[in-house]
Amino acid sequence: MRIYNMMSKVKYDLEYTSLAEDNEQSHYRIVIPFTKIAYFTVALPFFGFIVCVTWSVIYNFEHATSTHCQVYNVLPSISAAIGHYRPQRDIWKTVIAAQAFMRALIFFMYRNYYHETVHRWAQGIINFTSFTYALENISLVTLSFWTSNENYAFHKLSFIIFLIMSCTHMCLTCYIGKECRYTARDIMERKSILLKTRILILNVLSIFSACYFFWRHNAYCEPLKYLVVLTNMGFHLTAAWDFAGRSLLISTRGIRIL
Repeated sequence: MRIYNMMSKVKYDLEYTSLAEDNEQSHYRIVIPFTKIAYFTVALPFFGFIVCVTWSVIYNFEHATSTHCQVYNVLPSISAAIGHYRPQRDIWKTVIAAQAFMRALIFFMYRNYYHETVHRWAQGIINFTSFTYALENISLVTLSFWTSNENYAFHKLSFIIFLIMSCTHMCLTCYIGKECRYTARDIMERKSILLKTRILILNVLSIFSACYFFWRHNAYCEPLKYLVVLTNMGFHLTAAWDFAGRSLLISTRGIRIL
């Protein structure tokens, strides 16, 4: 029994030291696996999107699916579902504001991650990739808070910037993961880059297909816009695999990445 107690004490001390790095004396701390943070960050806009679309179908179907070109749509337009009616508009703004804060944390996580794993000659690529990530997030916030009903020109500009920055960020991220690393990828990172590549291909195909069907005034346009949004969410979900072994420590001393 005495040996068991000693072993338990040693195990506890090792765990405490690994989390607190020898000098964390606070009894008030929370350790959150980064995988859960990544899932939560994507879950916010995903379920917000589902709620907004479902609510629009149930309560605003006729108006939300009508188009100037008289094409019959089963699903409401994304702009209408998230920005034309209440409570959908308030729900969407809330989840986007919350996920923007979480993605700011992920932004710094990726900056450190690239510095630890990528060749120094790729520093310029890393900086531009970080820029596209930040601008994508900012444009998502602006297109959500300035709806097409309130300021169509600004909403349209924000949406165009969002699409361009999103697609560019996906391409650069895949390139960095495949061509710029000097460290070997582990199993989770290999899974992440594979998923990123597949989602990127699907996203690009969805964008071009949506543009084509929009030009042809075809009913397939709206479902493809939905696919563009969902593939974007799926791409950002792969952060769960990139940072599978990391955690976020929140204590009275502040926030730290473990």
